[in-house]
Amino acid sequence: MRVLLIGANGYIGRFVADRLLADPAVQLTALGRGDDADVRFDLATGSPGALTRFLDAVHPGVVVNCAGTTRGGARELTRHNTVAVATVCEALRRSGCGARLVQIGCGSEYGPSQPGSSTAEDAVPRPGGPYGVSKLAATELVLGSGLDAVVLRVFSPVGPGTPAGSPLGRLAEAMRRAMQSGDGELKLGGLGTQRDFIDVRDVARAVHAASLSAAQGVINIGSGRAVRLRDAAGILARVAGYGGTLNELDAHPPHAPHASHPTTPLRTTIGHPRPDPDHDRDRDRDRDRERHRDHPPTTQVAFPYPDGCGSWQQADVRTARDRLGWRPRINLEESLADIWMEAACRI
Repeated sequence: MRVLLIGANGYIGRFVADRLLADPAVQLTALGRGDDADVRFDLATGSPGALTRFLDAVHPGVVVNCAGTTRGGARELTRHNTVAVATVCEALRRSGCGARLVQIGCGSEYGPSQPGSSTAEDAVPRPGGPYGVSKLAATELVLGSGLDAVVLRVFSPVGPGTPAGSPLGRLAEAMRRAMQSGDGELKLGGLGTQRDFIDVRDVARAVHAASLSAAQGVINIGSGRAVRLRDAAGILARVAGYGGTLNELDAHPPHAPHASHPTTPLRTTIGHPRPDPDHDRDRDRDRDRERHRDHPPTTQVAFPYPDGCGSWQQADVRTARDRLGWRPRINLEESLADIWMEAACRI
């Protein structure tokens, strides 16, 4: 089976590439904007005609689209998440290859849901921010294209390679800095949020299964269990060996960005203000040691979950089980341990 993978250098795409390359029956071609792609092509600016000519030359049986962005304003999100998918759909319609399309969607397309509920594929999507809107528009384009296509709505991916700017990535970095500076207390904001975390390697397995299946429409990919960020922080502290105290700030501190804007940078306050570079660092260090004996310093981090899905999200994953034969295998503790391993190795 010849597979064309778009977005092989992205967070999910890297693991999809590894999974497909491990299958001896798959011949993989990577298309993307980077120099290490087999073929360089920018979906956001390239024409459907140019992509059609490439499809006719390579003649893939499956096209997997992992390309997209989570950052930027509404215009950039639309260009990379919606217009790019329109280009793929149009090129596949024009091509004679007859390839199956596996599109990576996201749980943000659903928007907020009722606490305690599980969101199934027939739920009416009501995205709470521009990112979810751009991804939902892409899904609608795929579903209305008439192609042999499936959209995998991935909920909250975690594990190795988790972006440092994501909530769990920021949490791991804050904990690393707290341990490095000897802070005895870590104050965290927004930990009441509950999300359905799924390891990125399990996502790659789902993409592989979808490539081989005949399933069409939308399929949720998640763990099927919502986890409170407070609990995730506790697991991370345990695997990191952080002996300090975890305390929660107000859920919505005055300076924190609103959760409905996924692309707004999260403002964090890490430890005490740094001394001016011209100050005597040795003198300040000795003074801090004396102060910390009686008053351990505190690290403060505020990070509401930036996906526009409110306080709760949990996937109903029965369709993935029934139509793909897929179940998650990697637990959250292993995923968080991998996130911590990468954070701890940063200099």
